Amino acid sequence: MNNRYPIYIISKGRWESRHTSNTLERMNIPYNIVIEPQEFDQYASVIDSEKILVLPFANLGQGSIPVRNWVWEHSKGLGFERHWVLDDNINGFVRLNRNHRIPCDSNAIFRAAEDFTDRYTNIAFSGFNYRFFAEARNERIPPFYLNTRVYSMILVNNVLELRWRGFYNEDTDICLRVLKAGWCTILFNAFLGNKASTQTVKGGNTEEVYGKSDKRKEFVESLQKQHPDHVKMMWRYDRWHHNVNYRPFKRNKLKKKEGLEIAGGVNNYGMILKEVKDRS
Repeated sequence: MNNRYPIYIISKGRWESRHTSNTLERMNIPYNIVIEPQEFDQYASVIDSEKILVLPFANLGQGSIPVRNWVWEHSKGLGFERHWVLDDNINGFVRLNRNHRIPCDSNAIFRAAEDFTDRYTNIAFSGFNYRFFAEARNERIPPFYLNTRVYSMILVNNVLELRWRGFYNEDTDICLRVLKAGWCTILFNAFLGNKASTQTVKGGNTEEVYGKSDKRKEFVESLQKQHPDHVKMMWRYDRWHHNVNYRPFKRNKLKKKEGLEIAGGVNNYGMILKEVKDRS
């Protein structure tokens, strides 16, 4: 059960940790890892060079924005309607079922997410929620949230004309822009990623972006300037956070493809539940 759309991992300075790459290797999922030219030898020493895409630029000091836009054009050039873009600090995936988070080593989760997304004509972004945002609780966790932010594990609709921009909070910004334009987003809870907490893995944006931050106040101020009608600043957990009002986007409704018929019953995409005593 292979993914239909290409998967790109954006990485910098993480050839030693390479959490996402190791995860996809274990799951036998095809991918490309996108790196800057000066780091090719380091990455090629631990990853098959055929899986490595080398950028035509280096050290622009703009975080991941230029890379995300380069990947977008690369996937379009290959003729794909969508592409996945993953952060490089994801250590495994889980399937959420009846509020139980079950480790999942099947590529079927990507295909299932793609098939669901492709049922509709107006989904700009979909993707997997973070595992720590779907803690076990008394109330039921829905299989997905409609019209909210999608971070770190994103299926991008290539037909969109807008592109990633700015320096901070680029994922929140682009989600707000598509929602304001009337598109929809899907954040899956049925499938979750074990995303490492921000600034806990050496490399990536830790120094280039987050290292310059003063309690991340400038992050929020930047997003407020872009979207003053939806973003407020709040102090929590010893740093500044943005608080985004997504309620107005409830009016954005999913549009099912004409003539689409969805079969009844449960489709587990070939996944089976197995007891694993030792995952090491």
